[in-house]
Amino acid sequence: MNSESLANKDIVALARRSIEYYIHNREIMPISSDIDRTLLTHRAGVFVCLKKNGKLRGCIGTFEPRCSSVAEEIVKSAVQASFCDPRFSPLREEELNEVRLSVDILTYPEKVSGFEELDPSRYGVIVEWEEKKGLLLPDIEGVDTVEYQVDIARQKAGIPPHAPFILYRFSVERFTEPEKGKGFGHG
Repeated sequence: MNSESLANKDIVALARRSIEYYIHNREIMPISSDIDRTLLTHRAGVFVCLKKNGKLRGCIGTFEPRCSSVAEEIVKSAVQASFCDPRFSPLREEELNEVRLSVDILTYPEKVSGFEELDPSRYGVIVEWEEKKGLLLPDIEGVDTVEYQVDIARQKAGIPPHAPFILYRFSVERFTEPEKGKGFGHG
């Protein structure tokens, strides 16, 4: 997706508005026609992550598009990351101003032949074995080696250590909310 025209603040604002809308209405926010046309006409996998005090507070998404547009993927992933991530309790309204959001728009996954084609700072990874798939986004703090990145993704999917898995890589365009008192950044 060519997102040169997309403003960081618009993407993360859409994610935040969808969370606020869900808190007040208990339903998914309808997609407005005033959203950037690129978000309405393109499809891609999207992950939305929430951090509170620098620690993960929720992260859910799709590695392949399931919705009709990137905008719809952002809205649904933001709500799921906030209220449906099984690792965390649902976000409370009083926490909303304490969380910082990031939205990753993913490229389509490409199959790779081995670890030498991976780089945890540049590429996310998908590990697949039989019907199981585990994913880890790129550029995660503390994940500095390909082996560690693949191992985390494998464990997330419940894939045995010596299973003959298949590897895929993808890249992301990351949009993040600024820290309090700082301008928007494209990360």
